[in-house]
Amino acid sequence: MLVGGFGTRLRPLTWHTPKQMLPVVDRPMLERVVSELGQHGVTDAILSLGFKPDAFLAAYPDDRCGGVRLHYAVEPEPLDTAGAVRFAAEAVGMDSTFIVVNGDVLTDLDITALWRLHRDKRAEGTIALTPVEDPSRYGVVPIDDDGRVEAFIEKPRREDAPSNWINAGTYVLEPSVIERIPPGRRVSIERETFPAMVADGTLYALHSEAYWVDAGTAETYLQVQLDYVDGHRGVREPAIDASACVAADAVVEHSVVMAGAQVGAGATVRDSALLPGVRVDAGAVVERSVCGPRSVVGAGATLRDLTVLGEDVAVPAGAELWGARIPDEEP
Repeated sequence: MLVGGFGTRLRPLTWHTPKQMLPVVDRPMLERVVSELGQHGVTDAILSLGFKPDAFLAAYPDDRCGGVRLHYAVEPEPLDTAGAVRFAAEAVGMDSTFIVVNGDVLTDLDITALWRLHRDKRAEGTIALTPVEDPSRYGVVPIDDDGRVEAFIEKPRREDAPSNWINAGTYVLEPSVIERIPPGRRVSIERETFPAMVADGTLYALHSEAYWVDAGTAETYLQVQLDYVDGHRGVREPAIDASACVAADAVVEHSVVMAGAQVGAGATVRDSALLPGVRVDAGAVVERSVCGPRSVVGAGATLRDLTVLGEDVAVPAGAELWGARIPDEEP
């Protein structure tokens, strides 16, 4: 599991916390991802760590998460996606078929079906593909009628993309792929390893229209929160934690209010996420925004247009913020 990134797209929430340790409704994102793996028979997961690895070690002192046993590989320096895969695989002596997942992707992908296709095709690598409206942020992957990948086009211009089917960040790989990755330097699996496998005809792919969200931006991080409480991931989950305190005349609509959060008299929270310990004071308005742990929105203040507050931020009473990121530099 690739969880070593700096989470730059989610700042300021990630100045001090790896994005996979950010909460999604009532538990860290990591637990959501690992639990899905466990449902497909995965028993052991190797976390390829880089940014603030101690946060993961402290959260799971018994090395178990979502019913899965955890192992750790801490990169001495960023090695990019393929470099991280090689480093983690070598750390545990990987010598059999294995799965790679991106730790910030929440999906209902049928990993068992991906594994079976890999076996049926006797592939060296098999990747999941998902459709998106704008493929320019991703790797676009055209395949032939047999499922063999014809090209791997990383972040094409929207008008140049041959399709809208993109790399979904879940792979089944043979140990031989590890030998394709040069040791000791940054290597991109999307830009180097996969194109080389395409050239050799050993990479296959599976189309999947299952739920899929890359939760690595403020917009998609908020989206996945609301998807869980809306029931898009199965059972509708409680939107307001039992330990939260919401005033009788406050308005909370289509929002997640996490453990210990408080919403004061006459306040409005709509289409937003309040992380643990947030306080929204009387008459304040929070709309389509994310408030980080223990942040305070002062009385009568307004947050709109995907404003994101980091940890322990205090918004003055009466302030108006539109699309702000506070703090915008590491505190």
